[in-house]
Amino acid sequence: MKKYLGCAAALALLAGAAPAHAARDYVWAAGSSTVFPFATRVAENYAKKTGRKAPKVESLGTGGGIKLFCGGTGDAYPDIANASRPMKKSEFDACAAKGVKDIVAIKIGFDGIVVAADKDGPDYNFRLEHLYLGLAQTVLRQGKFIANPYTTWDEIGQGLPGNRIQVYGPPPTSGTRDAFVELAIEAGARKYPTIEEVRSNNEARFKQLVDPLRKDGWVDAGENDNAIVGTLTKTPGSLGVFGWSYLEENMDKIKGMPVNGVRPNAATISDGSYPLARSLYIYVKKANLKVTQGLQEYVNEFVSDAATGRGGYLQSRGLIPLPAGQHDGQKAVAQTMKVMARPAS
Repeated sequence: MKKYLGCAAALALLAGAAPAHAARDYVWAAGSSTVFPFATRVAENYAKKTGRKAPKVESLGTGGGIKLFCGGTGDAYPDIANASRPMKKSEFDACAAKGVKDIVAIKIGFDGIVVAADKDGPDYNFRLEHLYLGLAQTVLRQGKFIANPYTTWDEIGQGLPGNRIQVYGPPPTSGTRDAFVELAIEAGARKYPTIEEVRSNNEARFKQLVDPLRKDGWVDAGENDNAIVGTLTKTPGSLGVFGWSYLEENMDKIKGMPVNGVRPNAATISDGSYPLARSLYIYVKKANLKVTQGLQEYVNEFVSDAATGRGGYLQSRGLIPLPAGQHDGQKAVAQTMKVMARPAS
């Protein structure tokens, strides 16, 4: 009996020494709603080619995805963070604090943020200044920063429609929201010398005054960009902010507005002439290559010519491909898994 109990105790000890998590047999990616349709398409093709389980892809917004990604090491956390903006220095440091230290940054292509409306609605010829004045919580007026007083677009710019300012867009966790604030709101505000002087003297003060969006004209509509598209067709006069791919998929229902005289399309986003163009990324946890089955193969599929190359299957979903030289460079990063440096800001 004693011998039996001793064996049982030994087995229990061995069981207790086993790792809390078995190695995961599928890839897990989380983050940007803009990158989501591209990541899911790659996941489908990866599964067909390899016979492995399709990767789990979650749409949490760039900030939410990176936060989860940075939560720790091992298979209890995502292998990949999908992002529609560069990782911030504060996020990189948060990762390091949790032991996530070897991160590989891969640029997958370009996207544009669009301001769209129902196809049968009026046209808005926006300038960046209009977007700042229409959507910022605090605006400069007669030399002073005041609570946004504008209620209709024609109060802001000559020739703009008289519709009420009502814009549906992504929440604060979204990379699209972050990029829109930087590329549209901040850029529009900087057209005013008084605000540019504030920025030059005190960047934090500039962001405090400019970045918050108004609560009575901007509506946080969640991470589902397709839901915003649906809202535009049901709410005459409203506008929506989301990634180019959702506009391209729904041109029978909605239309994108020009900004600074340039309409969003594949050519203007690729060459940078459209003011709200941006880059898209995936961030890979290098340590998880030894933990997650198929992670390297999934990343290889993402950067393949067939997926993100010119004419690749993601281009048909709205991704704007990188120039050939840049695309080859990102393939090399994926092969060598060269880790990124700490961001400057």
